[in-house]
Amino acid sequence: MDTFGSRLRAYRERSGKTRAVLGGLVGRSAEWVKAVESGRLLTPRLPMLLRLAEVLDIDDLSALTGEQSLPVASVTRAGHPAVDSVAAAVQRTTLPAGDPLAAAELRARVDHAWAAWHHASAERTAVAALLPGLLTDARLAARGLDGVDRRRAAVELARVYHLVQLYAAHQPQPQLVWLAADRAMLAAQDADDPGAIAAAAWYYAHVYRSDGEPDAAEQVLLDALDLQGGGDGGGEQIARWGQLQLGLALGHARAGRAGQAWRYWDSADAAARRLGPGYVHPWLMFGSVVVDAFGVTLGIDLVRPGDAVRRAAAVDYSALPSRTRRAGGLIDAARAHLMRRDEVAVVHLLGRALRESVETVRHQPYARGMAMELAGRTGVVGEDARELALAMGIDW
Repeated sequence: MDTFGSRLRAYRERSGKTRAVLGGLVGRSAEWVKAVESGRLLTPRLPMLLRLAEVLDIDDLSALTGEQSLPVASVTRAGHPAVDSVAAAVQRTTLPAGDPLAAAELRARVDHAWAAWHHASAERTAVAALLPGLLTDARLAARGLDGVDRRRAAVELARVYHLVQLYAAHQPQPQLVWLAADRAMLAAQDADDPGAIAAAAWYYAHVYRSDGEPDAAEQVLLDALDLQGGGDGGGEQIARWGQLQLGLALGHARAGRAGQAWRYWDSADAAARRLGPGYVHPWLMFGSVVVDAFGVTLGIDLVRPGDAVRRAAAVDYSALPSRTRRAGGLIDAARAHLMRRDEVAVVHLLGRALRESVETVRHQPYARGMAMELAGRTGVVGEDARELALAMGIDW
């Protein structure tokens, strides 16, 4: 008989996760997973269904429930109002006539857009106003300039596509993320710039991991790593090399390979320490405090909540010079505490994240899922969670 439990088991086994791993990722025990799979427990409520779907890379809840189609994105992904205009700019196949910007002027404009992404509390709204025009100018420059300036413009075009990918993440148009990642890599390769290729690989690997393809993520990072010269150059080269090490660590953690994950994390940490305690790359955001924050992510993906909570307590989130990264780090800290059933801490950390960046929290599926789950609680936790949910645009 095709039941919820049998479907859950099939998707769990397809993903290569044990009951203990799946239970840990959604804050439950292996025995709970076994009881659900065997039918001894009823089908979970919507918040838990969403957490299971996210962990198992399921796009439509009907795959689990067998009932009417309900895309996960329709619940967990709040569309930004400007997403259609950004998508139209990315998908435009023709360019207007005109003289290209000088490479230096284009770089200044791209730097400004990245600063808006990292420092605005509504970062998607800030960059959405800039991206359509910036895409046009960067594409014109990459096509119209010559020689070294053309290669520099191609590097900037790749950076613009990275911003498009970040903007489009967790939006109801997942094809836009793939398109931006692919075009960024093509622009970086056209520039024949190892540093630009490293950045493109970092962002491309995110797409592969999110799509449940950790091996493809690893390959794109390793290919880029071959071009970096071992990270023995100056500060910029060390940062790009360290970022690739961090990307490899994240992929191995997602695949449950703890030894390899922490080995690459150690390499990233060593690179960050070489750059000094106060160093953070101005737009890639690589540095010691960032590596520390991603250590929490590794602990979560490896289902070691105690380690993740301990690491989160040691991170100086105020030292992250990016509101979006601070909010993202605090969401991960909340995820770690949820795995430990420390719901008061979860609400507190989500509130802190919301104060850093409303839009990061509003568009992050894990944050929305946690708020929805806790909003069903009684008492103070439920009351505070319902307020958070409303701030995220979840109507309770």
